[in-house]
Amino acid sequence: MNAVRFPAGFRLEQLRRDHPRKGFLSGQPMVDEWLATKALQQQTKHLSVTKVLLDENGALAGYYTLTPAQIDFCDLPAELVRRLPHRMLPAAVLAWLGVNTTHQRRGLGSQLLGQALRDCWEGGKIFPFVLVILDCVDKKAKSFYEKCGFAALPGQPYRLFVSAQQLDAMMQP
Repeated sequence: MNAVRFPAGFRLEQLRRDHPRKGFLSGQPMVDEWLATKALQQQTKHLSVTKVLLDENGALAGYYTLTPAQIDFCDLPAELVRRLPHRMLPAAVLAWLGVNTTHQRRGLGSQLLGQALRDCWEGGKIFPFVLVILDCVDKKAKSFYEKCGFAALPGQPYRLFVSAQQLDAMMQP
């Protein structure tokens, strides 16, 4: 996956207090509420990082939030944990991703996902992890992520993952 190129005039920034979070509407109330009320607090506490995509007018076109986590090896597919220690394992989490309704159907969701995965991959060079996980809010979101290479964890149809090896392969030019 080559570097992500957003449309001309769009820019990606780490969330700041002065970004217009309250007017963001993705069509998913949970996604909107997180950005409006919790994203900045969690970032200030060093629990997550949120990056916002601003359009040419400075309005929020989309965002994603990343956070670290641990996952029990018992919750992972056998082929993934074959040579891993039987304990809690490090994971990267794509906690939230949303695109404003005024910018949907233009490929920004795929571009934001690509950048989020690139951020995980770059971060994994310093703080390694065995997989990237995410929880889908609905069937539509699940279908989107599955088309991008994510698969369901055993017994958890709405918790999807890509392994660190898959991510390495995705990031090759």
